[in-house]
Amino acid sequence: MNRDEALRAHLSKLLDWGDAHVGFDAAVKGIPPALRGAVPKGLDHSPWQLVEHLRRAQHDILDFCRNPKYVEMPFPEGYWPAEAAPPSDAVWTKSIAAFRRDRDTLKKLAEDDAVDLFARIPHGTGQTYLRELLLVADHNAYHVGQVVAVRQALGDWKST
Repeated sequence: MNRDEALRAHLSKLLDWGDAHVGFDAAVKGIPPALRGAVPKGLDHSPWQLVEHLRRAQHDILDFCRNPKYVEMPFPEGYWPAEAAPPSDAVWTKSIAAFRRDRDTLKKLAEDDAVDLFARIPHGTGQTYLRELLLVADHNAYHVGQVVAVRQALGDWKST
């Protein structure tokens, strides 16, 4: 494996890393519907708000990487749901599925040797594909940790 292949493999793995901390799938697994909209005392967000924020932000970064007509969403309202609870179980399930789908697409982007990871994104302001992949991995790790912290505060987390 050459250096480029090794870098791409590490980036792909980083997007759903489970070696150093809990990954997204484990963090959201089994959250009871009654707790999805609960905001623990002393914390700012519910599990729903964090999951939906993760989905929106990740999708935004993916869109930026692929879409020459990309338009930045307004912050913070474009990145955070207003309501603490999901409108329905179906919306919760759809959000998680969309997060996974976009994560898989980002992994394919990282693995695609036709994409120069060090190239500037043509419609950006100097960002590279590598930067955006690292940004989404870092952002996701931060907020996945918050999901775990919220679950702990709600008494809904068993250490693994």
